[in-house]
Amino acid sequence: MINPMDMTGKTIIVTGASSGIGRATAIQISQLGGTAILVARDSHRLEQTISKLNHGNHKYYSFDLLNHAGIDSLIKRIVTENGEINGLAYCAGIGNRCPSRMLKPEKLLEMLKINSVSFVEAARVLSSTRYRSETASFVCISSVASIKGEKGLLAYSMSKGALNSAIRVMAKEFGPYGIRVNAVLPSWIKTEMAESIFENYGKGEFDKEMDSVQYLGMGSPIDIANAIVFLLSDAAKFITGTELIIDGGYTS
Repeated sequence: MINPMDMTGKTIIVTGASSGIGRATAIQISQLGGTAILVARDSHRLEQTISKLNHGNHKYYSFDLLNHAGIDSLIKRIVTENGEINGLAYCAGIGNRCPSRMLKPEKLLEMLKINSVSFVEAARVLSSTRYRSETASFVCISSVASIKGEKGLLAYSMSKGALNSAIRVMAKEFGPYGIRVNAVLPSWIKTEMAESIFENYGKGEFDKEMDSVQYLGMGSPIDIANAIVFLLSDAAKFITGTELIIDGGYTS
């Protein structure tokens, strides 16, 4: 049976691979025959992710993506140790609620740096033919918060909106060199980040709100991982510059 999402022979860097969507994406890549190169700050949690992957030459690198100056060296090391890269799944990110009137510039900049700037820098470095295969696919995690306003999410929405703009420009600039660039826009997904918001809301109240706006309920990390792997795979070889919304009806 032909599997259009077969990842055999592909080596993919997955950032934010220590939990949530990043971990689910790494697992799915391994189950589809690919090699996952995991990046996140917490080495212990990266080891936990590695233990969940199908057998293969998977590796992990403990690295803080706020260190923009070190991304070039990190990717050079990854390629030296693992060979050329076929794709990037940028799942690293932070998010919290803060009313606009209380949002200080340093908090806004921190979110922009990790959610947006680090992806742009990683994509810039990986666009070099020194590091990637002849064709490549870069996928980042944006959010439906980038296209639908919600109280308390100014910094988060702004950082994700920046990604949407960036992927359209990179798609045009990188396309002639065989690189596709796309974004996935999830809504509420059962991750640790969502759990922290549950605590602020009260889970019962949060569930009631979800029932009224997200008709298919809370999504799971695998729902988003499947979309990411699709965009990384050859099944999506004619797709670039696209924002793929996966939201259980949230924006309908």
